[in-house]
Amino acid sequence: MDSPDTAPSTPPSSLANSPPNGQWPDANTRKPNIIFILADQIAAPLLRIHDANSTIKTPHIDALAARSTVFSSAYCASPLCAPSRASLVTGQLPTKIGAWDNASPLGCDVPTYAHYLRREGYETVLAGKMHFIGEQLHGYEERLTSDIYPGDFGWSVNWDEPERRLEWYHNSSSILQAGPCIRSNQLDFDEEVMFKATRYLYSAARYSPSERPFCLTVSLTHPHDPYTIHNKYWDRYKDEEIPMPELTIPDEEQDPHSQRLLRVCGLKDNKPPAEAIIRARRAYYGAVSYVDDNVGRLLEVLEECGMAEDTINVSSMDILPTLVDLAGGTVDDRLPLDGSSLLPYLQSRKGEVIWSPTVFGEYAGEGTIAPLMMIRKGSWKFVICPMDPPQLYNLDKDPKELHNLAKNPDLDTNLMLHAFIKEAHDRWDFQQIHNDVLKSQRCRRLCWDALSRGRYESWDYQPREDDRAKYIRSNVPLDELELRARYPPVDSMGREVPRGRAKGLAGSHNQ
Repeated sequence: MDSPDTAPSTPPSSLANSPPNGQWPDANTRKPNIIFILADQIAAPLLRIHDANSTIKTPHIDALAARSTVFSSAYCASPLCAPSRASLVTGQLPTKIGAWDNASPLGCDVPTYAHYLRREGYETVLAGKMHFIGEQLHGYEERLTSDIYPGDFGWSVNWDEPERRLEWYHNSSSILQAGPCIRSNQLDFDEEVMFKATRYLYSAARYSPSERPFCLTVSLTHPHDPYTIHNKYWDRYKDEEIPMPELTIPDEEQDPHSQRLLRVCGLKDNKPPAEAIIRARRAYYGAVSYVDDNVGRLLEVLEECGMAEDTINVSSMDILPTLVDLAGGTVDDRLPLDGSSLLPYLQSRKGEVIWSPTVFGEYAGEGTIAPLMMIRKGSWKFVICPMDPPQLYNLDKDPKELHNLAKNPDLDTNLMLHAFIKEAHDRWDFQQIHNDVLKSQRCRRLCWDALSRGRYESWDYQPREDDRAKYIRSNVPLDELELRARYPPVDSMGREVPRGRAKGLAGSHNQ
């Protein structure tokens, strides 16, 4: 699904740190803890680990990359939040699971990496954004926070009215209003995510080592727009020259899909002024540094609590099969799965790496009027939509995709083009997919219209927290309770004792 087409190297789109204690887990060793860190809308080519000349300050990500396995070419399965995340957690392409847009529900019968790891004995925990619609757990044993986005059908796309701009979609306000802030929705959310995630890690540190290993997913919404960030991070770039985008393509020269996206974003023939663009980029840089500081904070907690050596840190990759492999488990080969385990690469067992050199991408969300599909094979990238002319790029010669070779192909390129067209139609039944998308959209819009009337019942997740079981309560002797909450643990004379001897805690995790 998200297979790299080049060997691991610096720089990354995906990270996994060195194996715990220098060894990868087997059936005779304790399974490692796993912390899976996600951030939203990080433009990988802008990072210093991709571009040594980048002015974006990410020391913690840089340090993590320096000691990690890093993939230089990686793709998500769909360039939209909910479909991409649904594909990530299930290891399946969006068309296989009906993940069409940001209001498409993921079936509760579709296995996720959380289901697989929970079967392997893990405590599977989510802090932050996952943009599930309807059912909100999907194998996670615990969610520490709600989601930042709605878990209902309110953001359904409408192909029946392709010219209508969806009022909740991205618009130019994110650019025009860009700048520093003290607080925002995004900061409120990510601050809660980090508080709950670090509190969970401190709680886990006070477990006995014989307790279940954990898989903690920490999913931040930054640096997703709107482009506003706390003064601390805005000021971090006060002495930096913020460049304008390298390329500016006139609207009339954009491909049809890009023109539709400009229209639905309210940017068609309505370009923001350069000053606003620079403010937006400066805020974005600051937001990336904010994410970097939070990555550093998570790693710091692991280090100070003595868990760094038995915890694997990962960022986006073929997550489900790789995590199951890391945990010493196996996927059920009777069930559908598009992803491939990257563990052989992480272990440098290159002769055992078996995957297709082809990567697929699928999109049926905002700005489309028909299924839009991508095939990446070697240096070639092919994009096809039944409503638009095809696009074909040679990324070795044209990495910025400025020259669509499908417009005027030579003989060899024409052969390549027709081979891609045939492969696409062999793989995807475009008419059937189109019909499935329309049916799903119409059903969800009807249901949402009905559910929006009368008494509203939210589908958004409400974390389970019982403040009656926190801190100092009368049902536990005070001295015992204080000892339970202290880390590192000590005995009654203040002498440090092995981790887990004073199991329990008063200040968090409802114990």
